[in-house]
Amino acid sequence: MKQDKEERYILDALENGKMKLASPSKKEIEAIKTAADNTFKKDRRITIRLYGHDFMGIQKKAMEMGLPYQTLISGIIHRYIEGDLKIRTG
Repeated sequence: MKQDKEERYILDALENGKMKLASPSKKEIEAIKTAADNTFKKDRRITIRLYGHDFMGIQKKAMEMGLPYQTLISGIIHRYIEGDLKIRTG
């Protein structure tokens, strides 16, 4: 895996004993667990119509990634909403 300059600096500091990992407190662990639970809690069900070709393409991509196609669709929507996925125009 390729690392950028900052990542290499951190890894070098950790490996050379200049940096130490801290164990999270019980309160921090609970906060992390709560955030994780909320992240993966899906509370809405929708129905969507797609072109057959698009649906087959989604199923193929999902199979290549080892995911259920619903998870891939949900992930694409989530990435778009979060601004991590942009639509090309023009």
